[in-house]
Amino acid sequence: MRSELFGTLPDGTSVHRWTLERGGVRVRVLTYGGIVQSAQVPDRSGLVASVALGFEGLDGYLGHPGPYFGALVGRYANRIAGGAFTLDGRTHRLARNDGPNSLHGGERGFDKHVWEAEPAGDHGVRLSRVSPDGEEGYPGRLAVAATYALDAAGALTIAYEATTDAPTVVNLTNHTYWNLAGAGSGSALGHEVRIAASRITPTDGAGIPTGAYEDVAGTRFDFRSARPAGPGLDHNYVLDKGVTARPVPVAALSDPVSGRTLSVATTEPGLQLYTADHFAADLPFAPGDGIALETQHFPDSPNRPRFPSATLRPGEVYASQTVYGFSVR
Repeated sequence: MRSELFGTLPDGTSVHRWTLERGGVRVRVLTYGGIVQSAQVPDRSGLVASVALGFEGLDGYLGHPGPYFGALVGRYANRIAGGAFTLDGRTHRLARNDGPNSLHGGERGFDKHVWEAEPAGDHGVRLSRVSPDGEEGYPGRLAVAATYALDAAGALTIAYEATTDAPTVVNLTNHTYWNLAGAGSGSALGHEVRIAASRITPTDGAGIPTGAYEDVAGTRFDFRSARPAGPGLDHNYVLDKGVTARPVPVAALSDPVSGRTLSVATTEPGLQLYTADHFAADLPFAPGDGIALETQHFPDSPNRPRFPSATLRPGEVYASQTVYGFSVR
């Protein structure tokens, strides 16, 4: 494990890159935005390539913040309708950065901050920061950390934790786009997807859940058995296992050509499947060149009492883990 200077922000703040290596896997994590810059893994022939979409330099991330390449997303991942929610009778107004709604923490979410970093054992790095009360409209001083670590088999665990001094809402995720043929190799839409979810939360035209649950049986959203992904997917899957204390396997992504397979296990109740249909023309990647599998609580949960609660109160600890395993077949 090593750390090196990766670049400098316009205000002079240094950004470092941490390299984790174990079990034949090499993962690089930036202190800027908690970004997974690359994840290098071998294919069935032993050829190593990065399977995470990213940029070689810091300017790429500063110039293209919208897709959230590899980022640690918060304070609330996904959308909150109308940029507002009410908690304990008090309405909190958030930054509206997605039409009338708030997306991925607002104008300057967790993905646009430099995090403090320290080693976490021999094969991990712990990133931490304090989100002050009122940041992007969210209540409470939130002390938050994310630990990235590789196990002996090369699986990447991201473990999140947070505490607050006032009631608030928290929903953290990682926004890596995966292409198991290798970043920059072209479309990932031929990858096969499997998700252990019998329902989704259908949305309106702005990506806000209607509040209902919809069965996937007989629809294009049914990935209970592995099949190729197609375009036009940006939906939250209601994982059959629900909220769990320990990560449970919930999804897999595989590339038939290279043989690489990505498995996903999580404690979270939902998973957002996004096929990157909205990549802009000035990006080095085209729509569909990566697939995001964002483990999460459901979008707009603070406004949906039927959804699993994302509320965090003083004295409680927010704890969430997701494990990304790499293999070949």
